[in-house]
Amino acid sequence: MERKGVVCFGEIMIRLQVPGFGKLVQADSLKVMYTGAEANAGVSLANYGIPSYPVSMVPENDIGQGALNYLRRYGLDTSYVHRGGSRLGILYTETGCSMRPSKVVYDRDNSSFSELVIGKEEWKRILDGKAWFHFSGTAPSRGEKALQSLFDGLEVAKEFGVTVSVDFNYRSKLWSENASAVMTELMNYVDVGIGNEEDAEALFGIKAEGSDFKKGKIDSSSYAYVASELIRKFNLKCQAITLRESISASVNGWSALVSDGNKCYVSPRYEVTLVDRIGGGDSFSGGLIYALMSGMDYQEAVNFAVASSALKQTIEGDFNMASLSDVLSLVKGNASGRVER
Repeated sequence: MERKGVVCFGEIMIRLQVPGFGKLVQADSLKVMYTGAEANAGVSLANYGIPSYPVSMVPENDIGQGALNYLRRYGLDTSYVHRGGSRLGILYTETGCSMRPSKVVYDRDNSSFSELVIGKEEWKRILDGKAWFHFSGTAPSRGEKALQSLFDGLEVAKEFGVTVSVDFNYRSKLWSENASAVMTELMNYVDVGIGNEEDAEALFGIKAEGSDFKKGKIDSSSYAYVASELIRKFNLKCQAITLRESISASVNGWSALVSDGNKCYVSPRYEVTLVDRIGGGDSFSGGLIYALMSGMDYQEAVNFAVASSALKQTIEGDFNMASLSDVLSLVKGNASGRVER
C-alpha cells in the first residue's frame, strides 16, 4: 500500500429508518442516519486503517453539517466534500421480517449532489498521491453534472495510474432508459468490477444460465461465466460477483466469487440472520478493496470481503463497524457467536 488513500465518489444522503420492524405507513418517529454507497465502502476502509476521502456535495445548512459530522465520526476525511445545492437526498427505510420484505423509498430528485461540478484540475489535486478511485452505479444516475464530473475524474485517475473500481449497484428507480449505455461507456475506465447477477443481466445483458437467484438457486459455475464475460468485454483485471440467497427477509445465504478471467475463486457461504442488510454490498466493496490493496491473493480477498460484509449485515445502520480483528476471526472459522469475555 505504497500509495495509500481511496477516493469514493458518490451521493451522500440522509436515511430515515422506522424503528424496529414497523412499517413506514404506521411510523410516528424515524431514526436519523446518513448514508451513501461509496461513503459506506469508505467507512469500511477507514475502519481497516485505509485513509478514505468521499467526494460529494451537501447543502450549506444544518442537515449538510450533520452529514459531515456523521462521516467524520466514522473516520472519513471530508476535505473534498463541496457545500452547495438545496437539499440532501432522502432514503426512507423499513426493516422486513420473515416473508415480509424490507422496503426502501427514495426522495433524491434535485439533490445537492446532482449539482456537483468538478473539473479535471480539481480532480488532479484530489487524486494526487491516491491509490484507488471507487464509484457505484447510483452516482452517474444522478444527472448530467454528476456524470460529467465522474468522467473527468476517471480520465484523471487513468492518467495518474490510479486503480478504478465500480460496484454496478443498479437501481431501476433511479435510472432512465440509458443506464446500459452510460455504464458501458464508464466501464472503459474500470479495473475491478463488483456486482451481482441482477446487475450483470440488467446493465450488460449477461445472464447466469441455469441459476435462479429469486428462488435461491446458486450455481457458482454459471456466475463464473458471468464474471469471465464481464472481464472479456471490458478488459478488467478481475470481477467479483456477490451471491445472495433470499431465504426470507430475516435469513439470507451470503457468499461471493472473484474471477481473474482464468480462474474462479469462491468464498465460504454464510447463513446470516439479518439485522440490517442495507449497506451489505457496500461493505463487500470496502472489504475487497482493502484486501486487494493489502496484497492478498484473490482467494484470500474474496474470503475477507464476504466475511466483512456478512458481519455488517448483523449490525444496524449502513456502516460496517466490524473491526479488522473481527473479520479475520470469522475468516479463520470463528462463527459460533459465543460471548467474548
